[in-house]
Amino acid sequence: MHAIYGLARMLFKVLIEKKPEYIAAAFDRPEKTFRKESFADYKAHRPPAPDDLIGQLQEAPKLFDILGISRFDRAGFEADDIIGTLALHLNNTEALTISILSGDLDLLQLVVDNKVIVEIIKGGMGNTDIYNEEAVIDRYGLTPRQLPDYKGLVGDTSDNIPGVAGVGGKTATELLKEFHSIEEVLDNTVIIKPSVAEKLECNKEKALLSKELATIKTDVAIPLPKIEDLIRKQNNKDAIATYLTSLGFTSLVQKVEHL
Repeated sequence: MHAIYGLARMLFKVLIEKKPEYIAAAFDRPEKTFRKESFADYKAHRPPAPDDLIGQLQEAPKLFDILGISRFDRAGFEADDIIGTLALHLNNTEALTISILSGDLDLLQLVVDNKVIVEIIKGGMGNTDIYNEEAVIDRYGLTPRQLPDYKGLVGDTSDNIPGVAGVGGKTATELLKEFHSIEEVLDNTVIIKPSVAEKLECNKEKALLSKELATIKTDVAIPLPKIEDLIRKQNNKDAIATYLTSLGFTSLVQKVEHL
């Protein structure tokens, strides 16, 4: 139960130390996603999860429920798309800073100024990198909204997104600084260095498909909550302690009183 214990430990740290005013969780679903429908080789190189891990992941929704945290999912979409939809929906809430906690750098494309930030977990919750818009630009030389265009050009081996063969990170960044998007890059190949232009011309469809695969959806048809719906439900602490004990997480039981 190491995976679910790590998740529980992280949640306790967030709830006790950060004391979020509102909180929600997004989950992947087992059904085939629209990305897999568009590109059969999307994430195809990833080995199937071990049975033990699958069993632990199936326990995760119950953990969130017992802690009173609202959760969202939708068949055909990844958790990132749910997060993107919630972030866009809630971004107009006055005086609300949205913090996305994840280990996935793909979510940096959702950053908006200092209003929507992403905290990337590094080696457990003891260390996170916090990205606002300035931090994203400092790291990539591009705005958050250009990151799907960047992946459309260079691809992403972790998700098996092809990109354009022969176009590396430096070239992609230079192109996007000048032309801002893949679409504008492809519209201006006549003034791009011929050796690069040829690669782009031969891979137009692949570049556009790669951008689509890398782009997080922000319009998933989920029940959009009111902000007050995301206040954590104060579940019975005795019930939480009993649940944790049943999983063997005795080291967390003593922390329940601080929730």
